[in-house]
Amino acid sequence: MSALVVLAGLLFFIAGYMVYGRFMERVFFIKRDEPVPSRAKYDGKDYVPAKNWFILFGHHFSSIAGAGPIVGPILAVLYWGWLPAVIWIVLGAIFMGGVHDFGSLIVSVRNGGSTVADNASRYISKFSRLAFLIFVWFALVLVVAVFAHYAARSYEADPHIVIPSAGIIPAALVTGLLMYKFRVSMTVGTLIGLILVAITPFLGSAFPVDLSYDVWVAVLLGYSFLAAVLPVQYLLQPRDYLSSFLLFAGLGVLLLGTLFVPHGFHLPPVKAKFDLSIFPFLFVTIACGAISGFHSLINSGTTARQLPDIKYARRISYGAMLLEGLLALLVVVSVSVLPSGHDASNPIGTFAKGVGNAAPFARQWAPFFAVLVLNTFILTTLDTATRIARYITFELTGLKNRYISTLIVVATAWLILSSGQADNLWTVFGSANQLMAALALLVIASWLYKIGSKYIIALIPAIFMLAVTITALVLQIKSLIEKQIINIPAVVFALIMILLAVAMATDSLKQFWRKH
Repeated sequence: MSALVVLAGLLFFIAGYMVYGRFMERVFFIKRDEPVPSRAKYDGKDYVPAKNWFILFGHHFSSIAGAGPIVGPILAVLYWGWLPAVIWIVLGAIFMGGVHDFGSLIVSVRNGGSTVADNASRYISKFSRLAFLIFVWFALVLVVAVFAHYAARSYEADPHIVIPSAGIIPAALVTGLLMYKFRVSMTVGTLIGLILVAITPFLGSAFPVDLSYDVWVAVLLGYSFLAAVLPVQYLLQPRDYLSSFLLFAGLGVLLLGTLFVPHGFHLPPVKAKFDLSIFPFLFVTIACGAISGFHSLINSGTTARQLPDIKYARRISYGAMLLEGLLALLVVVSVSVLPSGHDASNPIGTFAKGVGNAAPFARQWAPFFAVLVLNTFILTTLDTATRIARYITFELTGLKNRYISTLIVVATAWLILSSGQADNLWTVFGSANQLMAALALLVIASWLYKIGSKYIIALIPAIFMLAVTITALVLQIKSLIEKQIINIPAVVFALIMILLAVAMATDSLKQFWRKH
């Protein structure tokens, strides 16, 4: 039964890529050999064409994946059952997340690599740009703070995982220098980088790095600063590229296990206590596996500035979104076939058990591998978010000095961590992330409207996600008040997000109302 679900989902994703993906290329008027920002605005730091499209795919996939498509689907399965999760992941990734990601990339490429927030000014209004920029900047700083928090806790709890997850950084620096500085072939550079990565688990076992939480926070934020100011070709590109092989390995193990090892579902398709909480919280909980606003920042913040040729846009943006959907689907199935050990309070542990059960040949090293993969991708999200926040800081303030801009981002993240509010604000961030997706879709729909194309493919998902996220934020505020939980930062953040969303949505939808 589980193999049939995986096979059906895989076929849907392939059909979506081949049919709907090509349809979107026509909608967005993709023309071969059109200029791209990485070449037209080459600066050797941020605007750098990737040496090969697969290197950029690795960077892009690693940056958008993170822990989202693993943790969210697990929680959704445990709350509502596997069937609603599977349906939303497959349909959401093909018709919403894919449109969101592909559209964010193309609109950015057509506007010189500018961020989706900056494009709001061109295609909606200056007010929408300001509202979006403020929201995105704060959300990114929050991502930096919270991911640094979780990575620091993880390193403090298990010193043996430090070298295996962080060791990819020096390996990436070596790979980047070999391929870009010394012009070594991609194959040789990749092999050397992967050999260095393969050594790290043995070094981690022999040399645990035992430091306090506060020290790890300082180290991680310091790393984020350096990674955000270094030229992308020497760390960001090769680090994410090498990281992607870990995720590809995990995908391969799960795919083989769920397709070829007989399994039956131990969790029900729909929970017996199924209730109306599925709307809006299913669509907020799964997030990255179906659609995520953070993806628009990656597509328009770093990927658009490294895309070597427009012909690779579909395979990198739309293809990576569907591959992330497949990862989320495999996570759902691997957890649903687990006989016991489901724990909503420990989704990472549940994931590790699910991998071991779904693929018995991986059972002995599954827990370590699961934590390794997640920590590796937390680092990729951490420094990519810092770099994009630097771009947003420039667009908000006009501050061109990348060192000062990055310092502002890192210092603000440190202040959030010092206040002890990171965990409190994270409860609202899931909804805020999906709200970002809705606002990005409004920008895409507005752009399609301006060029006279089928804007409805972005407008319908935008309206749906607006309804989902605003409802979720209102219900979260209501729940906090009813439980008499004193969480002023979360409530204030939620209220600000609602006001910004309503104002920007009204601003954007006026143009469509006028047409009709």
